[in-house]
Amino acid sequence: MAHSKRALQAVLLSLSTLVLGACLSSGGDDPTNTAGGGSVINPAESNGRVFLIQPGPNATEEMVKAMVQLKPKDILRFDCGFFDLKTGIQITTTEDVIIEGCGMDETFLSFRDSNSQEGFLASNVRGVTVRNLTIGDSPGDAFKLKGVNHGTLRKVRAIWSSGRKLPEERPITAANFRDEVKVQCTDPARHNPANPNPLETDNTSPDYTVSTASGRYGIYPVESRNILVEETESIGASDAGIYVGQTNIAKIRKSRAAFNVFGFEIENVVDGEYSENLAECNSGGFLVYDLDNLTQYGSRSRVFKNIARNNNTYNFAVPGSIVANVPRGSGLITLAYDKIDIYDNVFENNGTAGIILTSYDLLGENGDRRMDVYSEAVNIFDNTFINNGNDLPQPDFASIIATQGAQISSAFPLVVGLKNALGGGGYRGAHIVWDGYTDTLNSSCDLPKDRNGNPVAVDADGKPIQGNQNPNPSCRYNKYKFESNGQRKVPAWWFSCINPNNNFGSDSLAFANFHGTRGLDAVINLNTNDPTANLSLEYIQSIATGIPLLPSEFDISKHDCMARFGADLPRLPDFEFEPFEPSGQFAPEPAAEAVKALCEVPLKAGVVNQAAAQVNCPDLAQYNLFADDQNPASKPNGQGMPYVLNSKLFSDYSIKHRVIFIPEGKQARFLEDEASRVNSTIEFPVGTIIAKTFSFVDQPRAKETPYETRLLIKRQRTDGQNYWEALEYIWQDASNGKRKAVLTQFGGTASANWDYVDVDSGKRQVGSTNAYLFPNASQCAICHSNNDVDPGSAPIGPKPRNLNRAYVNESPLFTGQAQHPVNGKNQLKFMCETGLMNGCPSSFELDQRQVATNVNHIPKFNKPGDSGLPANSKGDIEARARAYLEVNCAHCHNVNGQASNTGFYVDVFRAVDSTYGICKKPTASGSEGRGTRTYDIHPAMSSDSIVPYRMGPEAVELAAKMPPLARSVVHDEAVALINQWIDQVIDSSYENADACQEGNTSGGGLPLIGGLPLLP
Repeated sequence: MAHSKRALQAVLLSLSTLVLGACLSSGGDDPTNTAGGGSVINPAESNGRVFLIQPGPNATEEMVKAMVQLKPKDILRFDCGFFDLKTGIQITTTEDVIIEGCGMDETFLSFRDSNSQEGFLASNVRGVTVRNLTIGDSPGDAFKLKGVNHGTLRKVRAIWSSGRKLPEERPITAANFRDEVKVQCTDPARHNPANPNPLETDNTSPDYTVSTASGRYGIYPVESRNILVEETESIGASDAGIYVGQTNIAKIRKSRAAFNVFGFEIENVVDGEYSENLAECNSGGFLVYDLDNLTQYGSRSRVFKNIARNNNTYNFAVPGSIVANVPRGSGLITLAYDKIDIYDNVFENNGTAGIILTSYDLLGENGDRRMDVYSEAVNIFDNTFINNGNDLPQPDFASIIATQGAQISSAFPLVVGLKNALGGGGYRGAHIVWDGYTDTLNSSCDLPKDRNGNPVAVDADGKPIQGNQNPNPSCRYNKYKFESNGQRKVPAWWFSCINPNNNFGSDSLAFANFHGTRGLDAVINLNTNDPTANLSLEYIQSIATGIPLLPSEFDISKHDCMARFGADLPRLPDFEFEPFEPSGQFAPEPAAEAVKALCEVPLKAGVVNQAAAQVNCPDLAQYNLFADDQNPASKPNGQGMPYVLNSKLFSDYSIKHRVIFIPEGKQARFLEDEASRVNSTIEFPVGTIIAKTFSFVDQPRAKETPYETRLLIKRQRTDGQNYWEALEYIWQDASNGKRKAVLTQFGGTASANWDYVDVDSGKRQVGSTNAYLFPNASQCAICHSNNDVDPGSAPIGPKPRNLNRAYVNESPLFTGQAQHPVNGKNQLKFMCETGLMNGCPSSFELDQRQVATNVNHIPKFNKPGDSGLPANSKGDIEARARAYLEVNCAHCHNVNGQASNTGFYVDVFRAVDSTYGICKKPTASGSEGRGTRTYDIHPAMSSDSIVPYRMGPEAVELAAKMPPLARSVVHDEAVALINQWIDQVIDSSYENADACQEGNTSGGGLPLIGGLPLLP
């Protein structure tokens, strides 16, 4: 196979040489705008509080203080000027709020030095408007809306400094931001400066220098509903500028995207709309497509009154990513997406094509058989095409070499040009290019089934309504496209209807069906010591007539649906947003007097100040949780019970002291069915306080220093809804020589050192960090918020499977908590026997480890054999690896979590298959997030697996590190375990493992020379 790749590189270089030599002869606005057929979706104008943030050294702290207390009708307002912000804006679990500046050109929020991946993140929010500001240099995405219903982004800009992190970078600063945001599109860089091709000299632009190190997405609503993006701009994203994914009902209008890899993307969207937008100087202008292995697949999008011009910037995405397949010079691409109306647009001066109609067959076999890989019912009418396809890019040999020949899609424009030349159209692209791949009736493939074995639901057309919640079937069902006699339903499931009323400029080919890569196999003959001898144009022309489907066809009449089928495709209807209705469920902040009355009271020895659990006390000691208010590892007061977890969330080798405080007279409830409620912990009563203290231990000096104590408090709103409040207390020196923990909701960082022997593994841990993170309240909610648990920052750790063990204090030093009666006993059994928990099993069948064998159990990741299987057996390695991934990753990577849009889920009850990452390509990792690796988990190849890369030492950038919070150093033991699991345990027997294999059986993809039989 390596020989084939080297030969392919040589062939492509020869082809490019032959082709080159022989063939190339802001201000305020009305927040209730209803234009475009949609109803009002954004929140009503505020009559709540206004938090004004001004530029200066205190801006980050003041911003965080404001954002963590936003209630309905509140406004977070940034004044005019340049802001150097150290953390992102994060809004979660609220509604009807506004974030605003004083204009796109006047308010610039720089996140160059931020400790958050996103500049702005709204998650699980109903009703949010962001307007009149610019976000610059975010490490990851600039604006991200995740799980938002009714979101509006209006008059906002996402931008990265020209030449981001390159020697020629032109940083955006307070002195120049008003000029730097004005980026023109006059002359894009057409060629990759890293390409080893001396003929490619156009590799700079006077307007802007693109960079792979820029963030992933500029504007990124995902898994949301009722989204309006209007009068916005994105400059420089290394993936997509303005992107809407896995979303229902979305309109993107009157916006501009320039110098992104893709300007605009609609991905897996149901009911999408692009209108009156400008895409220029990107690699590709517009993309409407479905990506595999995601929560839903899309259909029905309208693309009208847009301009796609001069999208000829070389593709600067990281080699190997899906977006790196996009040929520069693409005005619009459709891929595996049904029902698109494309009308009243202008496609001008795009080097490869105005419109590319393609399928996954062009890229090779796609392993997700839930997805239809073809674009069908694409309705193209009333468009203007000018000078498209007349500047085909050469293959990107830098990317081909970087991926060792795995990514060769940059050769597709060359293939199109060659095939067009063989067909008599000259070496060029066309206004409209089609790959010509079609499917035939798969009569033996029945309707796929869900995880319960029942047929999946279908839509009005009979097409399965699919998503990664269903198993990957063994075949790709397509009976809904065909009549009972086996004939295709036309025009309903014909590939595209191209109306004669389109205005095709005579400067270009109007249409080309280049038949994908079919026919190329016979051209390439390795049965010679000089493969280039068979690549002369004369040789290719001499054999072309004998090779079916090698030359392109230019007959556009096959796509004149009225003439051919007697009917055009019906036009898709406009759609309206659903009306926004406030829930009225959010209570106002308690008055300062009320907080003082509950917190500043005389405390009784050994008694928790339970009344204060209703409010956020400024001093941790005011809750009276510990016998010694100077020592959060001392004996807990009241019914407080210390607990430990089998496998713990890694936080820079800190030691953790966890205590559950259940109110007197109340009980927790045991969780019986964990498998169907993977995010749920045991059920705690209202008033419960869960305290977790993070300390650093210097064991040789017998010293332990508490750094922070985090509280989760379960409260109840006036409407009866339970929710969890997260409070961050940072320990600091007090004026009287003692220490105290002060409520600090805006977070921070600190230096830390550690030197101790781990109580589970027996291994000595020695190290230090200068960037230990104290999270702000919104960062807590990012990890602790899931759609299937109580709102707010719900607990993650205390699940029965993770509590099923004997309590042993985590610190190697003496603590008061180690003297609690639970010490040495099974924690679940202790809670049941002491009345702290009801609904318990009738008995606990304990083994010698004090593990209940009749209750779910995940092992200690760093103790071989703790799974109950032979130490370091394959089963033991897998159980411990999965335990680590669940505790450290699954709170986000599950179907209801912050990372649900990735399609990569690692809850412990899930089969290790495509949704667990087996041979699954990344969805939203961006350039830095995947390195040069191909799959989330590549069986037997940890070196090509993204999961250990993001955990490990190579992921140095914030946008690459996982988890994104809580670690500033690498957890070496965990990385070693995950690598061991992938290399020694995961093999070809795992479901979906065959999707990693190179080559395909679909007839698509560039042929691997020597790996396919030659045609006669």
